[in-house]
Amino acid sequence: MTEDQDALDLAADWADISQGLKKDLGPQLHTQWIKPIQLGSFCKETGTLDLFLPTEFSANWVADRFADRLSLAWKIARAEVRQVRITAHPRRRSMPELRVGGASGAGAGTVINLAAVRDAAGSDAASRSAPAPAERKAVAPVAGFDPAASGIDPSLTFNDFVPGSANVLALNAAQRMAALETPQFAPLYLKGSTGQGKTHLLHAIANAFVANRPGARIFYCSAERFMIEFVQAMRQNEMIEFKARLRSFDMLLVDDIQFIIGKASTQEEFLHTIDALLSAGKRLVVAADRAPQALDGVEQRLLSRLSMGLVADIQAADIELRRQILEHRLSRFTSSQVPQDVVEFLARTINRNVRELVGGLNKLIAFAQLTGQQVSLQLAEEQLTDILSANRRRITIDEIQRTVCQFYRVDRTEMASKRRARAIVRPRQVAMYLAKVLTPRSYPEIGRKFGGRDHSTVIHAVRLIEQLRTRDADMDGDVRTLLRQLED
Repeated sequence: MTEDQDALDLAADWADISQGLKKDLGPQLHTQWIKPIQLGSFCKETGTLDLFLPTEFSANWVADRFADRLSLAWKIARAEVRQVRITAHPRRRSMPELRVGGASGAGAGTVINLAAVRDAAGSDAASRSAPAPAERKAVAPVAGFDPAASGIDPSLTFNDFVPGSANVLALNAAQRMAALETPQFAPLYLKGSTGQGKTHLLHAIANAFVANRPGARIFYCSAERFMIEFVQAMRQNEMIEFKARLRSFDMLLVDDIQFIIGKASTQEEFLHTIDALLSAGKRLVVAADRAPQALDGVEQRLLSRLSMGLVADIQAADIELRRQILEHRLSRFTSSQVPQDVVEFLARTINRNVRELVGGLNKLIAFAQLTGQQVSLQLAEEQLTDILSANRRRITIDEIQRTVCQFYRVDRTEMASKRRARAIVRPRQVAMYLAKVLTPRSYPEIGRKFGGRDHSTVIHAVRLIEQLRTRDADMDGDVRTLLRQLED
């Protein structure tokens, strides 16, 4: 009874530790490396706790990177734990088995004894050959696709991807790659700068592909992870397993391929993987922040394979697409009221990439909800200072005054004059409003640039133009035109 209680206590402690590591490492790393850990025995005399993983490869990977973190977590949870030992499960040490299941048929798979494969041959061809009939045995149907275990985010779908002129080619190509019909191009190479939607499309392809082909096997990884697993497999003399595992997937998706540059042995293996997948009619999608021809240090054969399919460019989102992305995102926050002038402000100001745009909106809404404040232009400026300053083009108040005067056909000196004629006051107020929206200047600083006016005058002008834009279509049209002129 005591042993059973000890086991339950250990399991409870591990559940708490695992949850803490999930928060620290993120769901993807946790699912890939921490979740498969099984509790072993605990020796009270030596204070040693055994943690098991399915293979030598995964055990060594976790031991190299997370041993200290796991040991500290256990010592905090249980003072009697003095040492954590991470090894492959005893029943799996002889030779791991790899389950290979296709997308067709009833979903039944085959278990390949990799020790037999290694004994049979030492070449790449051997790793892809079928085992002898005597080595085959029946297995349960391959389990359904688990997005978390595959590193795929189920929330990143085509339905959640906002289309526009900047990404229409990449989106259409991605949808073709996920369809039942064999795509006309292979591989698909998604090219775009940071935060423009490459990773979203990779996850959307995976989700749609499995929806169309239940039971399909998909592997998603970064180029960095590919290199790490490759090096570990070489060190542990498990290259046959590594190659067989990669070639067993129906679709391979590799993100940030630019980080594979300069690694000759990794490039060689990636080249063979591409050839094996494509020759078997399987699908390959890669993403990078630059075109294949701009990848420095990539050997010509690999460069040729990456370029042989379709290179789909994702351009920076234009102002209209940024507006649509914000509106789409806001549809999720039914209880949050975000004024249109704030949406316009964010769309125009945060223009470097979509990830920063959505992150800025999320931060603003979260702050408003947690503090009970109303979302406003002033709140956006106060809470998003870092993001806004990084995105703003350095538009000056002088440039704003000059543009407004040309638009309304008034003399530049009127911006600082004391005249209160409506034909002069309204352009001056518009210029003050634009100065606040497009520059980081404070209200007093803006007032000084308009003939030494008090900050309260500037605040009044900004609020007035904000109100006029909501009820006067002509005023809103004037401001939009001026914003385009100043930001182009």
